[in-house]
Amino acid sequence: MLFGAPALFQRLYTRARLGRPGPADEDSPAAAHASAPVASLDPLVVRGARLFFNEQFNGNGRTCGTCHPADNNLTIDPRFIATLPPTDPLFVAEFTPALRENFENPKLMRQVGLILENLDGFDDLSRKFVMRGVPHTLAMATTLAPATFDGTTIPPNERTGWSGDGSPGSGTLREFAIGAVTQHFTKTLRRRPGVDFRLPTDEELDAMEAFQRFLGRDRDPDLTTLKLKGAVPRRGLEIFLTNDTKGGTVPAGKCGQCHGNAGGSVGGVNPNFATGVEQLADTPADLIDPRRNPPDGGFGRGQFTGVAGFGNGTFNTPPLVEAADTPPFFHNNSIATIEGAVAFFNSQAFNGSPSGLFLASQDSGQIGIRLEPAHVEAIAAFLRVLNALENIRSALELKNFVLEAHAGPDTDRALLKLMLAELEDAVEVLEGAGLHPVAVEHLKRAMHHTRLAAGAGSFQRNSLIRQAITEVHFARRDLVE
Repeated sequence: MLFGAPALFQRLYTRARLGRPGPADEDSPAAAHASAPVASLDPLVVRGARLFFNEQFNGNGRTCGTCHPADNNLTIDPRFIATLPPTDPLFVAEFTPALRENFENPKLMRQVGLILENLDGFDDLSRKFVMRGVPHTLAMATTLAPATFDGTTIPPNERTGWSGDGSPGSGTLREFAIGAVTQHFTKTLRRRPGVDFRLPTDEELDAMEAFQRFLGRDRDPDLTTLKLKGAVPRRGLEIFLTNDTKGGTVPAGKCGQCHGNAGGSVGGVNPNFATGVEQLADTPADLIDPRRNPPDGGFGRGQFTGVAGFGNGTFNTPPLVEAADTPPFFHNNSIATIEGAVAFFNSQAFNGSPSGLFLASQDSGQIGIRLEPAHVEAIAAFLRVLNALENIRSALELKNFVLEAHAGPDTDRALLKLMLAELEDAVEVLEGAGLHPVAVEHLKRAMHHTRLAAGAGSFQRNSLIRQAITEVHFARRDLVE
């Protein structure tokens, strides 16, 4: 939590300053297990974070943080996986005989970042499974409300996972941990509660839900008020928001029809769509191990006409604000770059899908999405800048926390490392497309001051932090009005 989820600290610190809720009791169980920066935060969230990253539930050694590590934006990808030691619990299928078959596909895990999921039941492990990427858990509070117009059902009462039905029971985020422990923490494929693992208690479920609801943003940005300075990202924002091909000079990206304000919701609910991603040819998983990469039917467990696999063919809408930070993309990790992800919606696979045909029917020109290569690059540039702005916002709030909280040198150093990680992410997403070199230089200077501050005494530290804040503000002014 200290090194990968700064937004949690930011939100809770703001709540504490507003008096909602009061600080944790120093004698409470949460405080006893918390480090200084979280001892004064909501005790339920603190306990949830400890459970999320440390609790193995008497299973095979995995925790929730095994697939949602704090130091990798709460997701995993092949680059991160390659840094792990061979004894990491992520690779438990490689060194546990009881889990060698039908628990994971080590080849697709290591090379594509895919995890085996038995979302359609455990009654036929060799046939009923899908291979999916690990979605980040940032801003989940903005994408839980289910839609009623997309062919899905209620229950599930909240939308979780790539297909929006990742939780057992009534299908809530609270119950998600039950499914995760049963699926991923078991010692054998018999999955016996009390033998192969223990299920979370009611109190633990409450705590982990509270923690996950606090991760990341609690609202989407207002794109209508965002005034970008860069010509290419600004054009990308215009294309992103334009819905009709007729009567204007801006190409219609139609992105906001599914990603309102670059989030994962439309009209306050999180919908599912059949976008044709599953029909893409030559995905990495298909090229590497086609026999062990069965069709993924998305939402539901039934078999539907015209849908390969189990499900109705629809998948959940993820938020885009953090997208440039968290590749690869889509439920099957089929696209490696944000530019490639945008280009997919310009493809025949999408435009021939139910969602693509629906967008065409809403267009006065009866056109789906048809963009020139420069338009694709522009939308991707906008998403990169949007991601960098979120990194900058997080970094500034962390710096303010260090300056105002007076939590002690150890806590300050930990939070400065968090802030440094945010700045590094901002630099990476901007440099990835050669965007805003002036802002990048200011961010690099801020990183330098932050590193010095982490090793300095309190007086010099505060001076260095203020210098870093100045550089971050200069960087932001190069991105937006």
